[in-house]
Amino acid sequence: MSDAPEVPVAPEVRQPVVTPVRVVIALCLVAPFVAMLWVSSYAKADPTFIGIPFFYWYQMLWVLISTALTMIAYQLWQRDQRARKAIEEGASR
Repeated sequence: MSDAPEVPVAPEVRQPVVTPVRVVIALCLVAPFVAMLWVSSYAKADPTFIGIPFFYWYQMLWVLISTALTMIAYQLWQRDQRARKAIEEGASR
């Protein structure tokens, strides 16, 4: 045994898995599924839009909404990953 003092090792910084940003990402990705699986909410003909029954134009509208929500989720995910990487690199120094 040596009489040299032990150097304390910094504990590993663990980031939480569930964060508010990740909850928003999950909501953005789940919303289109819920909207499309809840058929009774849009299984009707009225109101029509330029002669197209509600049932059809509502689903086509969700194609656009889903695209926008997926893009938002992707951007949030990229930002979250960059922030986590920066924190990990800062903690390892």
